[in-house]
Amino acid sequence: MYDIIIIGAGPAGMTAAIYARRASKSVLLLEAKSYGGQIINTPDIENYPVEAHISGFDFAQKLYEQTKALGAEFKFEKAVEIKDEGDTKTVVTVKDSYTAKAVIIATGSENRKLGVEGEDKLVGRGISYCATCDGAFYRNKVVAVVGGGNTALEDALYLADLAQTVYLIHRRDEFRGEEANAQRLRERENVKLVLNSTVTKLNAEKRLKSIEVTNKNGEVTELEVNGLFVAVGRVPENQNFASVAELDQAGYVAASENCRTKTPGIFAAGDNRVKEVRQLVTAASDGAVAATEAVKYIASLK
Repeated sequence: MYDIIIIGAGPAGMTAAIYARRASKSVLLLEAKSYGGQIINTPDIENYPVEAHISGFDFAQKLYEQTKALGAEFKFEKAVEIKDEGDTKTVVTVKDSYTAKAVIIATGSENRKLGVEGEDKLVGRGISYCATCDGAFYRNKVVAVVGGGNTALEDALYLADLAQTVYLIHRRDEFRGEEANAQRLRERENVKLVLNSTVTKLNAEKRLKSIEVTNKNGEVTELEVNGLFVAVGRVPENQNFASVAELDQAGYVAASENCRTKTPGIFAAGDNRVKEVRQLVTAASDGAVAATEAVKYIASLK
């Protein structure tokens, strides 16, 4: 029996663990993949207080070490169900089941796909969802990035230091990401902006050879590229918990700023809940709030 089980070891989940441990609560973090969440793919974090420049990987490593040092327990198992048993909750994973007085869902989100025919078959053979993971394979080659948010802009900047040419393809004429990054891209000679356009076809033999891009007027252009980096957003990973946490139409947990779900004792924190701003600093904030609320809830059981 744990006091709090946290599903997801990203910035929200690990921050929640820190606050819970500082409140002397026993904590189990369940993580399906690796700790850190999507922040590990960010080459340079510039907008987090105190630390002006730090890589996402280094940030995640420091947060993990801090969480472990405080005594939180980690198990790398995918959670598939939460059973509400009144004053206790049981989290079922692919390997086992664990019981706690409160549960915090901090599962974050996974990469959204383009939905173009042949996309799945070309992952690892020209298509990637992580520029910092795979960018080195495309040194001095031609690549394209699809997307208009912060991740897409950061990916394009990172790849511009490696690749011969970077096409940045976005379906609108303005970017959703930070203007500072957009301006940096406009100043890079090897970055070519392809706006008001979408990728409509992938051409490949054993590997990706080229992509077809269609603009808003219906004109089709073929771009010869060695790699295509997809950064068109994320999909929340909440489907397994819909019975205990209300989801909106997009699949995000309907939890307010106090991170409470419809089920007493179950909370949601981070990018997987309904919110206006999804940034590192707001994920950390959610973690602190969710843990504090969970501690209050446990106290109410006595």
